[in-house]
Formats: sequence, structure tokens, C-alpha cells
Amino acid sequence: MQDYQSILNDIYNKLSKKEDKGTVASYIPELKHVDRNAFGIHLQVIGDKTYGAGQYAEKFSIQSISKVLTLAKAISIEGHNLWERVDVEPSGNPFNYLSLLEQENGIPRNPLINTGALVIADILVSQLENPKQDFLNFVRQLANDDSINYNEKVAKSEKETGYRNYAGANLLKSFGNLKNDVDEVLDFYFHQCSIEMTCEQLTKTLYVFANKGACMLEKVHLKKSQTKRINAIMLTCGFYDEAGEFAFEVGLPGKSGVGGGIVALLPKEFVISVWSPGLNAKGNSKLGMQALEIFTTKTNLSIF
Repeated sequence: MQDYQSILNDIYNKLSKKEDKGTVASYIPELKHVDRNAFGIHLQVIGDKTYGAGQYAEKFSIQSISKVLTLAKAISIEGHNLWERVDVEPSGNPFNYLSLLEQENGIPRNPLINTGALVIADILVSQLENPKQDFLNFVRQLANDDSINYNEKVAKSEKETGYRNYAGANLLKSFGNLKNDVDEVLDFYFHQCSIEMTCEQLTKTLYVFANKGACMLEKVHLKKSQTKRINAIMLTCGFYDEAGEFAFEVGLPGKSGVGGGIVALLPKEFVISVWSPGLNAKGNSKLGMQALEIFTTKTNLSIF
């Protein structure tokens, strides 16, 4: 039997003392005010107990982690048809890279880079009656938590500075791979990225991917085959041009966000979330990456 609490305490005590905690994202102005020293870890064992260390109950902007959730909602509606508009290959490039889109005729490499997530956002804007509220309700259902919400200040900050996202959306539109009004799709996209959660809420929300498509309340939201495919995309594409490094060091499907959050999971076993807002050169949480490598090494639990 693993002593998870001691393991999390050890990781927290070791890493929180480090001087080099990375650099807080500043290109979204609202994010640069976050405490660089914040650090939290939360573990949810499937069908069992939870464990936490540090600031695991403090809210932060989940940013690109939301792309996994919009993908889940879109695939539950569109099924296999979704893959006609977005591919499933790693990009090997930063999250906001645009030149591949030009070369590949407006089909984004995968749904977890920005242009791919914009196509997913476009699908949801088309399919949902009230896109922002309906998506938020979906996330709340997954977590069984109605307190989860958008941070309007962060959404506004992204809208005012997201020039590359405007460029990506217009490029997609020029190839006919964005069906709705560019501003409407971007408004939805900026809001999805602005969702705030704690590490604890994040582990509960992503529980569905470790539990064969069923949420905390055992309500089925995804087919097992859809869950399998989303987990595969997280493993190969969840960390942009550091996805290979994460698979090599940690060995779990996962997703990062520039708010400093990382969530990872082992199907049928657990979900773990880490938050430390300082980022490495690739845009992933510096301490978060280290924490998850230590965790899988100490527990000897990974998909490999």
C-alpha cells in the first residue's frame, strides 16, 4: 500500500525550497500578478481517498487544460466526424505556432494546440444553444461542483492581447475551417481558458478520463473508446514541444496550462494535479514537471 500523503509531503517540502521556480507568464497581463512561490499538489485515487499538499485549495486559471474539456464535450456530440477538421499528430512546435497550419491547408495538427482548440470551440459554438453557459455546466457536472466559474478579468485580458489567436482564427476562417463569426469563437475560447479551479477541483474534473468516461458521480459522459483517444492525445500532444520529454520523464497522459497547472492521470488508478505558476522555457510549470517525475518514480506508477 502506497503512503501517498508522505510522498506528496516529501515532494512539496523538497521542491518548495528551490530558488529557481521558473517565470510567471506575463503575455496575458492578468496572470502576471500571481504569487510565483505558490505550489500545490492534489491526488484523487479512483474510487478511494484524496490527498493534498501545499496550496491545493487555491484557485488558478487553468488556461490550456480547458482544451481537454472542450474536446471531451465536442467528441461527445460529434463523435468520429470531429477528426475531419482536426488531426491527431504532435506538432513539435509551440502552442501558438501558425506556419504548419498554412502548410497543411487549414487542418490543425491536434486539438490541444491553439488553432486546434479554436476548431473545437467553433464546433461547440455551432452545437450548443448557449455555448459559454452550456460548457460551464458540463465542467461543473464533471466535477460535481457548481462553484467553478470563468474569471472575467482574465478573459478580458486575453481578448485585449490575444493577437496570435486572432491571427490563427482568421487563418482557419480563410481555409473554411471556422464556420462561425471569428469574434464569437474567440470570445468562447478566451472564456474557456479563463476558467478557475483549485488542484482539488481539477483532479475531480479530470476523473472522467481515468474512470472509463464516467465522472465522480458515476454518470457516463464519454464512450470508453472516446476516453481512450483523448488520453492518447494527452500523452502525445498535451505538452506541446515538450510532450516527448513529459512521456519520457513522467509516463502519464496529461495536460498543462500557462497558468502553471498540470493534470495527469493513470487510467483506473488516479488523477493528480500540480500548480506552480513559474514556467520553464517551453511554457510548462517548472516545479510541476519535476513534481510529477518524482511522483511516478517514487510510486513506480505510470503507463509504462
